[in-house]
Amino acid sequence: MAFTVVTQPVMFRNGKERHTNETCQSSLNAVQDALYVLNGKWKLPVIIALSEGKKRFGEIQKNVAGIAPKVLSSELKNLELNGFVIRKVYNEFPVLVEYELTDYSNSLENVITALRDWGFQHRNRIRDEYKKAKKKKEVRADILNPTV
Repeated sequence: MAFTVVTQPVMFRNGKERHTNETCQSSLNAVQDALYVLNGKWKLPVIIALSEGKKRFGEIQKNVAGIAPKVLSSELKNLELNGFVIRKVYNEFPVLVEYELTDYSNSLENVITALRDWGFQHRNRIRDEYKKAKKKKEVRADILNPTV
């Protein structure tokens, strides 16, 4: 029987964590696991679309603009395999299939919130840098081509 030794992170005096090779590798493995499960540009938008409640395939496709039916089908299967989505088939005519999030998908709430916040911050940063660069070019154009 193998045991995994879990070590406490080494802390700096200011209270921030100092990574050792062991904690760094452990963190890297955890991030890689998360990225493996949530990889691609469609999984999180599908999860967000389902956060409003149960939906049929066509409804999800309408909510996630640009996703092809084949890709959506693949993403839903993958999310189901990883425990984020439940697929319910109702024995009716025509057959009714609904998708809904599992309780486990709630564990992604902080991840999605952090990504959203970072996305806003990044977009604003890029916009501000673009505006500054554009302004500098205008100033340089005035210096190089004075209209006297």
